[in-house]
Amino acid sequence: MVFGLFGAGAFSGAYFGGKLTDKIGFYPVQLITLLGGGVLFLVLGQMKTYPLICLFTFLLSFVNEAFRPANSTAIAFYSKEENRTRSYSLNRLAINLGWAVGSGIGGLLAHINYELLFWVDGITNIAAALIMWIFLKPVAYKPSQQPAVSGVIKNSAYSDRIYILFVLITMLFASCFFQLFTNMPVFFKKELHFSEPFIGLLMAANGLLIALVEMVLIYKLEGRRKNTVYITVGVFIVGIAFLMLAIPGIGGMLAFSMIILVTFGEILSMPFMNSYWISRTHVSNRGQYAALYTMAWSAAQTIGPLGGAQLAEHFGFFVLWWVIGGLSILASVAFWKLHKLDTQHEIPQNH
Repeated sequence: MVFGLFGAGAFSGAYFGGKLTDKIGFYPVQLITLLGGGVLFLVLGQMKTYPLICLFTFLLSFVNEAFRPANSTAIAFYSKEENRTRSYSLNRLAINLGWAVGSGIGGLLAHINYELLFWVDGITNIAAALIMWIFLKPVAYKPSQQPAVSGVIKNSAYSDRIYILFVLITMLFASCFFQLFTNMPVFFKKELHFSEPFIGLLMAANGLLIALVEMVLIYKLEGRRKNTVYITVGVFIVGIAFLMLAIPGIGGMLAFSMIILVTFGEILSMPFMNSYWISRTHVSNRGQYAALYTMAWSAAQTIGPLGGAQLAEHFGFFVLWWVIGGLSILASVAFWKLHKLDTQHEIPQNH
């Protein structure tokens, strides 16, 4: 129930974060949500009753996820069109390094006292807000007051049918992708009897590969093909990787190969997904587009692991991997159809 409320908070927070970004700009939204999230982490750690834990989990998730559309919009603002995909890759690099360091520190803190997790999470949120306030000066503009670029129609993201289709396909793919961090480690432990250190090594390989390879690969690929081409190929590779888990008698080396394959699929698809939605925006509606994209991932973070766990429990893990692999490949085909449709109805690039 608590995690369900966390997902609901993330979904609704992304929506309102996008709306607010388009009204007051990305800088104040990031500052407010970092500070608010930090305070709410500290408060949640002090809650001892079930109703209050539910309430503050929802509020914390709402505020934290409202940060993401503003952050995505900020990256678009500070980057240039020719290096935008690399800019998002650099952001992903920061997230993956933070994930790796945070997970390691979190394990140590939890071993000492779980309440320390909330104190450190809260303080780091507030520290991030202070660093941003000191080193990144406010941008003196409101998106709604910016003049439209000649030839660009400032439509709502919710009336962009091709983009809505993109968001729905992304949600399908993301629901499959999140198995990587949730049901797959359980499969490795329960079905393949891998040790915890080896499972940890497999998970670490994903982040390490992204840190070592992604920026260089994106630098080589950016601008050579349409974003949807790379997305299609990347999602297809992820589907093949999940299907490898359905091979009977899978061993450690094959599992390691699967992680490498899914990581390269992730590297090919996700940075270009960010570039794709940005290419359809104008400064006045960028928050809406960012919100819808964030909402797709937030919904998938709840639907994917929950649905996957139910499949594994009732029909077994091997059925799960056939379904997840098949759905990923279906998403790849859908992205290719979107590529064809987008080419036929190509819109001017917005800046």
